Amino acid sequence: MKYIVAGHQAVTAAEFAELALGTPVELWLGVEGESDEERAARLDAARDILADPEYCDLPDDLIHLAARVIEDHPDLFNVVPLARPARRRAARKGVAA
Repeated sequence: MKYIVAGHQAVTAAEFAELALGTPVELWLGVEGESDEERAARLDAARDILADPEYCDLPDDLIHLAARVIEDHPDLFNVVPLARPARRRAARKGVAA
């Protein structure tokens, strides 16, 4: 299935998210191995974008995008309950077993 956003074809999920949001995904998620200085600069840029009136709907767009991902890929959230360990009874002093 082809995803076309604003006349551009998105080939990967990351490209689709970038086209849908109008910003690179790395701006919000960061990149592996980024330095503290790079992280601070990235977060400053993200704050500037969120303060821009052009992007006032971006939080809503992110929520809609996240909801769509969850709807399209429910297997991402397969939760398996873990067995609780059995409780040990404390031995009472002076009581014969």
